[in-house]
Amino acid sequence: MRNTIKIIIFAFVISAFGANTFAQKTMNEDFRKTAPAPLAPKQFDIPKPFETVLPNGLKVVVFEDKRLPLVSYRLAFKTGEINDPNGSTGLTSALTTMLNEGTKTRSSKQLAEEIERLGASISASASEDNTIIAASALSLYSSDVFRLMADIVLNPSFPENELALYKKNTIEGLKYQRSQPAFLADEQISKIIYGTHPYSIASASAADVEKITREKLIAFHDKMFTANNATLIVVGDVNRDSLLKEIKDNFGNWKKGTVETMKFSTPPVRTATTLTVVDRPGSLQSNIVLANLAIDRSSPDYFPVLVMNKILGDGGSARLFMNLREAKGYTYGAYSRFDTKRLAGNFQATAEVRTPVTGDSLKEFFYELNRIRDEKVSEKELRDAKSFLMGVFPLRAETQEGLTNLLVSQQLYDLPADYLQTYRDKVNAITLEDIERVAKKYIAPDKIAIVVVGDAEEILKQVKPYSTKIEVFDTEGKAVDASSYGKASSGAAANVNGKWNLVVDFQGQQLPVTLMLKQDGEKVSGSLDSMMGKGDIADAKVSSNKFTAIAKSQIQGQSVDLNISGTVDGTSMKGTITIPMPGAPPLSFTGTKAKE
Repeated sequence: MRNTIKIIIFAFVISAFGANTFAQKTMNEDFRKTAPAPLAPKQFDIPKPFETVLPNGLKVVVFEDKRLPLVSYRLAFKTGEINDPNGSTGLTSALTTMLNEGTKTRSSKQLAEEIERLGASISASASEDNTIIAASALSLYSSDVFRLMADIVLNPSFPENELALYKKNTIEGLKYQRSQPAFLADEQISKIIYGTHPYSIASASAADVEKITREKLIAFHDKMFTANNATLIVVGDVNRDSLLKEIKDNFGNWKKGTVETMKFSTPPVRTATTLTVVDRPGSLQSNIVLANLAIDRSSPDYFPVLVMNKILGDGGSARLFMNLREAKGYTYGAYSRFDTKRLAGNFQATAEVRTPVTGDSLKEFFYELNRIRDEKVSEKELRDAKSFLMGVFPLRAETQEGLTNLLVSQQLYDLPADYLQTYRDKVNAITLEDIERVAKKYIAPDKIAIVVVGDAEEILKQVKPYSTKIEVFDTEGKAVDASSYGKASSGAAANVNGKWNLVVDFQGQQLPVTLMLKQDGEKVSGSLDSMMGKGDIADAKVSSNKFTAIAKSQIQGQSVDLNISGTVDGTSMKGTITIPMPGAPPLSFTGTKAKE
């Protein structure tokens, strides 16, 4: 039947287009299999911005761009979260968030209304190295934006009621953060790679947030927000002379300060491959991160590293992606990157894979990390990587915001004055030998730190061959005895027969869930009842004191399998409920067995 249909379609095409036309179309198919040759590179010239320094030490960078009646503003400080005082982790983050919550003359509501009236945006953020106040608006409102920025930066009031709300919201956010495997992996990698250096701190704790006071914010603001510690970058439809007058009017009286040079410890030297597992019982996937120390942002090897990483793991056509996703089907994506900071940096290779292929995925990671060190990349790979990087760079500078961000990075990381103008030339100069050299120098499979976030019971047996030094932590960051995993069940199965009243923690809310369980030896059946809906318990069992089950339920009309994993202790149970959906965090629960 299928062959008959094909013949009919073939005959129809012949009759409709004519034999010669059809033959020509068939011949053209060969051309579609060959990618067209790349276009010749277009000339890309970007002028250097105007720079000056005010008497109070404020550096000003102006880039006039008349294409659109818009202006982007950045007030940037070369101090960030690593500059938090000892015992005050999270203070920089709190300060930047609180800047928009009121000044000496405006409440947070008044600020928001005035910014909205202008159709503008003003925000503040902090990273490990830097703090940035960002704004954008029509050039018509440049004077108003400067006035508001100056008020926010120079006269914040840090109201007690807004601070209390910030602390409450932040603490709740930290609880959610701990349900995210990406954060748990980053927390461990940061500690392992950076030791006692401030880069090792992935986040403030709830206790850190509780210690933040209005008095600490005021004192820290006065110390860090000084004119000679700041650079003001303005890009857009401006006139330089009138702009400089506006800047002097609003920031000219800003006082200088003493810019303290803080001394930090040196990240530890690694001598062996280590393995760290963060246990998330019942997790259906493993988050894998492999990392080692690499380059800081000012390294002369930045450009060869950039090109090398494009070949290894930067994007959907890179080696890691093509291997772990396309060839093996272990993951939706596998990538690598170099996290280049001001004082140090690290290499990372990452993927989220199905739990059963965790060990196989590590095998492929090490294969690719060793291959790029031991074998020269092909001429085509080098040519394609350079072509992409040189082609995409002008696109990054094409938009006003993109150009602004490039100028901000140039200023904050003290990059050469001709950095933007010579970027493509430096990429184009990279050779096969450069790639081999930096791969051997900055990727260290024999000294790498492996972190895997997932179900330790399932993954430890797969990953043990990769290191003799293994540590296990729970999701709260507390050490767990690694020898407690992988043991055969001992003793009789726990008794879970009956009614269980669970309380599930969902973003700070306590949701009741009822399990009705019927036990026959190690096999269990039953039902689940919650405010979200009901479900049938299937594929459930008890092994020693471990209870696992799948509850087939309905959520908003969609069939969903809820994975339940718990530890039973007499009439108590605790564990997690996981929805097998991308990005869905496991929900922790505690529960007790109802009296019969």
